[in-house]
Amino acid sequence: MAAPRLPVLFLSHGGGPWPYVDQMRPMYAKTEAALRRLPQQLPARPKAVLVISGHWEAPVFSIATSPHPPMEYDYSGFPPHTYQIRYGAPGAPDLAHRVGDLLAGANIKTALDAERGFDHGVFMPLGLMYPDADMPIVMVSVKSNYDPAEHLALGHALQPLREEGVLIVGSGLTYHNMSGFGRDDSAPVAKAFTQYLDEAITGADARAREEMLLRWTSGPSARLAHPREDHLMPLLTAAGAAGDDKGRVLISETVMKIPMTSYVFGDVRID
Repeated sequence: MAAPRLPVLFLSHGGGPWPYVDQMRPMYAKTEAALRRLPQQLPARPKAVLVISGHWEAPVFSIATSPHPPMEYDYSGFPPHTYQIRYGAPGAPDLAHRVGDLLAGANIKTALDAERGFDHGVFMPLGLMYPDADMPIVMVSVKSNYDPAEHLALGHALQPLREEGVLIVGSGLTYHNMSGFGRDDSAPVAKAFTQYLDEAITGADARAREEMLLRWTSGPSARLAHPREDHLMPLLTAAGAAGDDKGRVLISETVMKIPMTSYVFGDVRID
């Protein structure tokens, strides 16, 4: 019997190492609960997870190959203990090379990185989903030119992994303007752009979805929501990997007056 085809996720991962900061956790209570129960809602346990994180960018799409990835504390101003976090999930070098082969077959230039570790776009959501750190993880960077078509093409090339037991996760944010969090005048900006993304992702036509994502800067308040689109590119890659699967809202939570939305494409039981 063939293994079930796994879905694709886009997870809005929130601010810094929030699950490890007691004062922050209440703001993300809905997101935390949803991520903790998500593994039981998948059609099967993945063999591995492939994460495209908005916190790793490189001149070409890069693939982490370490069997034992280190930690990347890519945040500042948090309590000292958050710089001692350890998430000891293994890497998956064989999967990393499989990813490289798929991208080469799609004429996508790549680089291998044997030193890259888990940034908080990886260890935060995956640590909630797989707290035992027993799920192999491979990371792929975004490309620093932020070209929407290239990030969609990356997702297209990764589609076969869904049939091979790999869960593809884009980790970013639907709104990423650090100066806007907590401000009353940012709430309508974030809401307007999130509605644009909701329309794109949940529409019935995958081709129309990709067209809307390719021209994301035409969305309302797009550049106010994303002065730099590093945290948006993982959504485009997730949408590309989704193929014809329709997207749905997985989690939506307001944090510091800003809506933070995560999406799923494919077979996930949403309670």
